[in-house]
Amino acid sequence: QVQLVESGGGLVQAGGSLRLSCAASGRTSSTYTMGWFRQAPGKEREFVAQINLRSSTTYSSDSVKGRFTISRDNAKNTLYLQMNSLKPEDTAAYYCAASAFVLRPPISPTNYAYWGQGTQVTVSS
Repeated sequence: QVQLVESGGGLVQAGGSLRLSCAASGRTSSTYTMGWFRQAPGKEREFVAQINLRSSTTYSSDSVKGRFTISRDNAKNTLYLQMNSLKPEDTAAYYCAASAFVLRPPISPTNYAYWGQGTQVTVSS
């Protein structure tokens, strides 16, 4: 089992920045891919970005490309999502996820077995 705990969400004005963190514990050696998803009220959970923990290859959705950066500190077992130039449409609950497989696009939430509890990001206009 892998446990994931997100932090770093909050309220920010449009154009601002936030950095989300996801602390992983448990059988982290069995994970190959970690990612971020988000879910706005009334909408489906959508892929944001992911990173291969062995090769550091990253993928991001078109909606966040150039604004969000995913990274990983393996020594700290922590995943990050640096979010810049935030827009009101980025408002959502953000979830950290982990998979025991190497994943390539297209990415679906069903590809991931382990999930955090989520952290809320609200961007005001």
